[in-house]
Amino acid sequence: MLEIAEFEDITQIRMSRVLDGVPIYWVSAYLVDGLLIDTGCSYTAEELASYLKDRKIDMAVNTHFHEDHVGCNYLINDMVGGAIYAHPESIPLIGKEAFLYPYQETVWGYPVPTEVQSIPEVIKTKHFTFEVIETPGHSVGHVALLEKNKGWCFSGDIFSRETLKFIRPEEDMGVTIDSMKKLMDYDTERLILFTSVGKIIEDGRGAFKRCISYLEDLSGKAKRLRNDGQTIEKIIAELFGGEHDFVELTNGQYTTENLVRSVLSM
Repeated sequence: MLEIAEFEDITQIRMSRVLDGVPIYWVSAYLVDGLLIDTGCSYTAEELASYLKDRKIDMAVNTHFHEDHVGCNYLINDMVGGAIYAHPESIPLIGKEAFLYPYQETVWGYPVPTEVQSIPEVIKTKHFTFEVIETPGHSVGHVALLEKNKGWCFSGDIFSRETLKFIRPEEDMGVTIDSMKKLMDYDTERLILFTSVGKIIEDGRGAFKRCISYLEDLSGKAKRLRNDGQTIEKIIAELFGGEHDFVELTNGQYTTENLVRSVLSM
């Protein structure tokens, strides 16, 4: 299922697999001036390719290697003459068969391994110039694209919400904060976030500041409880009222425990 929205010169393409008539999780790609940023999941690949068939598309970028960002690469590759780009650390992961947990297979499906090229430091389209910024934290090989004159920031998954309750085990909140601060520090009049979860946030700096403040405050509280001799389980109970239900839905991958352990290491 696709939903299309327009914002300034940008087309947002929201995609989700549908089960029993209900979309189960939205992920977004963005099309601007012939540049496609992310390609969704395998379940929506043919629908996305059909939508793009009669539209101008010169190149594509994967913000990172996760299965909900590279799922249509194999169909788009011919459209753009192989001009799909990703961070060097993401390239081998996009090019081999993914390991997925059952929840990932259900929601997004297995992407077809695809050869992609190393992303340049700057991407130029006919009308715009995008700086490519390394933004690790959510994953290795993660990049954001910033059009400084417009204040557009295609932020991938470096930001999803201001008050996180659970993360995957490989996510690093200290590194994520550094990536958000790096984006905030760019000299732009405005900073509009175009996120992979489908939110377009016009006050991007404000959202980053609130998220950073929340994580730093959470880190301080968790460390005080640890210094008082509290166990991880008791810290989770004290700060969140217990483990989040997502632990069961995601085969133990998205957990509050992961978040607490990460902020304790900040």
